[in-house]
Amino acid sequence: MKQLLQQLFAHQALSRAQAREALLQLSGGGINRSETAAFMTVYNMRSITADELAGFRDALLECAVKINLGDYALTDVCGTGGDGKNTFNISTLVCFVVAAAGVPVAKHGNYGVSSASGSSDVMRYFGYRFPDHSDQLNRELDNCGVCFLHAPVFHPALKQVAEVRREFGMKTFFNMLGPLVNPAQPKHQLIGVFNPELARIYHYICQQQQLEYTIVHSYDGYDEVSLTGPVKLFRPAEEAIYSPPDFGAACMHAADLYGGTTPESAAQLFSDILNGKGTTAQNEVVVVNAALALQCAGAAADFAEARECAATALFSGAAAQTFERLLTINKKYTC
Repeated sequence: MKQLLQQLFAHQALSRAQAREALLQLSGGGINRSETAAFMTVYNMRSITADELAGFRDALLECAVKINLGDYALTDVCGTGGDGKNTFNISTLVCFVVAAAGVPVAKHGNYGVSSASGSSDVMRYFGYRFPDHSDQLNRELDNCGVCFLHAPVFHPALKQVAEVRREFGMKTFFNMLGPLVNPAQPKHQLIGVFNPELARIYHYICQQQQLEYTIVHSYDGYDEVSLTGPVKLFRPAEEAIYSPPDFGAACMHAADLYGGTTPESAAQLFSDILNGKGTTAQNEVVVVNAALALQCAGAAADFAEARECAATALFSGAAAQTFERLLTINKKYTC
């Protein structure tokens, strides 16, 4: 690791093979805290390269706990996090809307680092026990159309650096990896990215993986379609800028997306929105992002149809029923 650190401190990028080796060393647990912190700090001081991100991805997937989720055509909705916006749990809500609309979802998530509550925080708050094997994940998919994969359970490297990341309290390059390393390897992904440069790198890597994907980056820094201004979308054959009216929505304010200050307040917002008590702005953001995910998964002919499906899933109570069913199945079969 010292040799790789010296290379980085000399302002030299790592090759894909070197990046893979660095993450394998981190996941092995033989790297001390100072080296781990120094390695993470590099990528807060300069941009990551496509080869480095791809190498890190290779290592995490190589070390990941292997799962088999059968023949499901899976979708994930996952943001990089680290945008510092402290929004409510948009992507987690979207997953239940998408599942309720008939598209199977394998949600990859983790605890919050730079927000009050990440997707894993809110799931744990409601009593969800994180599965660690294929049987339970398949049971949840069979019964609910959705399962949740808590990243540290499946990625040993994340366990090794979890404490250092918590002490940082800000985004690290691990935030950049989250959507790329879902161990279920879903073929359809709605990916939120916190800066435009990283969005382009994701676009390149996803093209190489031959995924069906939609990458979103709101120009004011959100890693989702925030409806607070223009958003850049990348798809396999498209790169375009959209504004809220393009999605049939009004322009929202940052305060409309506030996610609370504690896991408890974040969970209350999550429950309110899921159960039909959300504000117009909260509902609109969830519906628009869910529509993009449904469109990406090929579940609708166009955005208008996808939006209608998403709205029906949310406002009919189907998404809330999906969430409650997941909690019931999870509690019954995990201990």
